[in-house]
Amino acid sequence: MTAVTEPTTTVRVAPIAGHLGAEVEGVDLRADLDAATVARLRAALLEYKVLFFRNQPLTHEDQIRFTRYFGRITDSHPYKYDPDAAHREILEVDSRKYAARAGTKKYSYANFWHSDISALVNPPAITFLRSELVPDVGGDTTWTDLGAAYANLPESLKRFVDGLRAEHRFGGRTPRWASGSQSEQHVVDEPYVTEHPVVRVHPETGERGLFVTPGFTSRILGVSPSQSDRLLDLLFEEITNPAYTVRVRWEDDSIGVWDNRITAHQAPTDLDHLDVVRVLHRTTVEGDVPVGPDGRKSVSVVGDPFHGKD
Repeated sequence: MTAVTEPTTTVRVAPIAGHLGAEVEGVDLRADLDAATVARLRAALLEYKVLFFRNQPLTHEDQIRFTRYFGRITDSHPYKYDPDAAHREILEVDSRKYAARAGTKKYSYANFWHSDISALVNPPAITFLRSELVPDVGGDTTWTDLGAAYANLPESLKRFVDGLRAEHRFGGRTPRWASGSQSEQHVVDEPYVTEHPVVRVHPETGERGLFVTPGFTSRILGVSPSQSDRLLDLLFEEITNPAYTVRVRWEDDSIGVWDNRITAHQAPTDLDHLDVVRVLHRTTVEGDVPVGPDGRKSVSVVGDPFHGKD
């Protein structure tokens, strides 16, 4: 007879939007989690794609431990923004640091639609973002369901995009950093460019999603530049349809977890005119190499895979 391990916590998952997003209660992320609780959280993530936990006063060590329940944790970023940081796994999303790197006032270098670091041949599978200090007003993050965006395409368009490939690089078609900035220098010194399928098959659920975003996708391969721009405009409009999105208000000591393989997100765009500080901390789980409906994997043009550690 096989023993069944019961969870030691009562996890409650409440959806917050029509396509994706859920709030999770009944679990203390500072504690050691049993296998049944981890399985429940992972199942919820696959179902709702974005999970939000409130009132979780985690330390860096707590966040790193929680991240490891979901896979091999990576260093903070391929570009080692804080090489002397005590916790190499933590990317500090600090509005003051981003303004300095980009050469312009910005509250995140990613206040445009993107899936995290898709210039890599193996973009992160799962992202964790914990708030330390958020403004009293504004600063929301919005996610979109790339699976819903694909599912609602006409069948004829699905068949067409199923066979397309696209190039991903930092900045996409329109880099958003100032000339001569640290952000620009990183990309020049250590470029990452990958050819991904336009439609990605989720490795666990089998769901198909549009794997293109303005933040990283620079062109569709095999067509003229003008045709590429028109196709990307069409696909970008589809993935950013408000019907597929969830917008979440940050509070101090919140943590958001999302499936980077089937979502894109947009950092806040409403803070640049305000004199406020916003500080969050990001960790990521090593991702697989995307695969298209035809079984073809992504191919790195420039740059090595981004591996994690146990």
